Amino acid sequence: MKKNIREFIIINVGLMLISINVHFFLVPNSLAAGGITGLSVLANALVPSLSIGLIMLCMNVILFIIGFIFVGFSFGTKTILSSLSLSGYVYLFGLFFPVAGPLGEDILIQLFIGFSIAAFGMALVFSQNASTGGTDILAMILNKHISLSIGKAVLLCDVMIAASSSFLFGYEKGMYAVFGVFLNGVIIDYVLQQFNGHKEIVIISEKSDEIRGFIIKILGKGTTVHYAKGGYSNNPKEVITTILSKKDFSALKKFIFHTDPSAFITVNDAKEVYGTRIAPHST
Repeated sequence: MKKNIREFIIINVGLMLISINVHFFLVPNSLAAGGITGLSVLANALVPSLSIGLIMLCMNVILFIIGFIFVGFSFGTKTILSSLSLSGYVYLFGLFFPVAGPLGEDILIQLFIGFSIAAFGMALVFSQNASTGGTDILAMILNKHISLSIGKAVLLCDVMIAASSSFLFGYEKGMYAVFGVFLNGVIIDYVLQQFNGHKEIVIISEKSDEIRGFIIKILGKGTTVHYAKGGYSNNPKEVITTILSKKDFSALKKFIFHTDPSAFITVNDAKEVYGTRIAPHST
């Protein structure tokens, strides 16, 4: 129960941060920087009487219906609820915090600030295995019918939406919107790395058993042990390899420095980790 409440809070905080970017930065500057938000900005320019939040809600419902028809029921409940909730937050921001115009004259700095806030929000949503839907659905349809990878399909949809804004808002706004699409991807990747970054740690120590025991019993993670021979001493050595989160690595580092200050440790960034964690009893 506590886990579900925590998950709900994290997702909704993330959605609120994304909504802040939409309401205070993208819409006032007429920046259709991809996604369902970009489509809504374009639609709002054509029908100003409709609020962005309401347009987003209608478009999300239409996209989900199209998705169910073309790719089946492959959307998680969290994604459906998140996409609808995001529309609701944007609508509420528009209702209670109306914005008359851009917050400043420098569009570029607003892009950076807005997308930095939104990227943190997206990272929170992604960390709970949810997403905000939108053009992801179109990407899944393209992936199924023309064998285009999901990542490339999402980028293609977003760039097309951003580029098309040139016809409504002028070429300068269109170029800013396209730049915003790429900027958004870079910032989200960076923030997600900070959230989910893992380290590959290789350890050679005279206290190998104690270190291995700490990793398995205290941290609850698996290890792989290789047997090597010292090039100078010819003595047999155990080489421990493990993959840990930054938090766990910090705890392990303190333990190793306390247990064997002379231990040899190498650390590499593991940008992506796949597969099932080795069970604690396996080494």
